[in-house]
Amino acid sequence: MYNFLEKMGNVDRRVIFLIIGMVVLLPLLFPFGLPVKATKTTIDVYDAVEAIPDGGKVLVSFEYGPSTKPEIHPMAFAILRHLFHKGHPVIIMCLWPDGLFMAQEVIHQVAELEYDLKYGVDYVNLGYRPGNEAIIKGITRGFESVYTIDTQGLPLSSIPIMRGVETVADIDFIFSLSAGYPGSVEWVQYAADPLQIPFSSGTTSIQVNEVLPYVQAGQMQGIIAGMPAAAEYEGLIIEHGHFDMPGDATRFMDAQSIAHLVIVLFIILGNTAYYIKRKKEQKY
Repeated sequence: MYNFLEKMGNVDRRVIFLIIGMVVLLPLLFPFGLPVKATKTTIDVYDAVEAIPDGGKVLVSFEYGPSTKPEIHPMAFAILRHLFHKGHPVIIMCLWPDGLFMAQEVIHQVAELEYDLKYGVDYVNLGYRPGNEAIIKGITRGFESVYTIDTQGLPLSSIPIMRGVETVADIDFIFSLSAGYPGSVEWVQYAADPLQIPFSSGTTSIQVNEVLPYVQAGQMQGIIAGMPAAAEYEGLIIEHGHFDMPGDATRFMDAQSIAHLVIVLFIILGNTAYYIKRKKEQKY
């Protein structure tokens, strides 16, 4: 046994890299579905969505790009699956230029392929407009003051889902997919809190400390905090029958958890081998 442990201390680093690569790849291809216990802030988001009145219109804002896609993209899929399964019409807008491409990818997969929804009736994509928080302030006065047409060139007045929606105050719930500025904080400051609109957000892990005080103050109804919380939300919608298979966050967390476990194991083996080697050297 000691000989085996001593040899482990001399394993070629390329072998270690290969093993780590394999344990990361395997859960991505074949999710293990490791148990994930949902935290209170994630459950609060789920409960907030469940509390939306039947047929209530929801505004989902995309405020992230390719650099934060691995963390926030799974949240976008999960929240739209939940909303569409509940039958809520969804109005999509983008405060970031790259958010438009993120939104189009999610819409194509969820609205078009999975749920076969009708554009303009079940959902609409208003697209991106430059202006940061000025866009949020603008829609508090009127959507048509900011968006004259949607991404397909249709006037807002001709889109069925926009009937009865003059300002953001006519929205029943807002959800922000936020990686920074402008994002969750600006939604709280300029729309959700002043107009008392129920609001939740999904953010990167690094942004959680900035946003959490708004959750604790009751200005936000929970938060999906980074990839671990995205996996928690996926678990909740599967558990309650809103979807039937693990999403990307679950696979990513499986891979991350197994990789961390293997790395810790190698650290223990390496230190044990070093200890055995030192003991032998002291004998001589």
